[in-house]
Amino acid sequence: MTEVLTFTDTRVQRAIALIWREAEVLDAKDYPAWEEMYTDDAMYVIPIDPDTDDFAASLNMVYDDKRMRHLRVERMMQGYAPSAVAAARTVRVVSRFTVSEVSDTSVTIRSAQILNAFKRNAFSTIGAEMTHTIALSDDGDRISLKVARLIDSEDAVSASGFLL
Repeated sequence: MTEVLTFTDTRVQRAIALIWREAEVLDAKDYPAWEEMYTDDAMYVIPIDPDTDDFAASLNMVYDDKRMRHLRVERMMQGYAPSAVAAARTVRVVSRFTVSEVSDTSVTIRSAQILNAFKRNAFSTIGAEMTHTIALSDDGDRISLKVARLIDSEDAVSASGFLL
């Protein structure tokens, strides 16, 4: 008999709470705190091909391991990069959670994210299908994989001034 994955499972609740916390941290532009939310071997990926699961063999807008996430955070905080100058103010809404896998050590959840941004007197809205794998630990849960599949990933993308 297949186990029904429910939102009453405390492991799932912990994972969703971390995903919401990540959205809050990014909206607050607390990039060092965001960086700490990831495991050392985590990947942060924004693929161009909306159907790929082979990120290493595909072209991606973002394909960050720990080192690249750190460099991205440094750029966002320095103020010299185009993405950091007049960084966008953002509000994220993450919803429509679907539980894919649950074990005692990890939870994989798919969700939808709508990101509203305001930069240089202009509003923009970005939609994405999200996948988070959360590593569960008594020492604190962390993100081990984040994939943001933008609904317009195959179109031209300008410098955004925020992290997804």
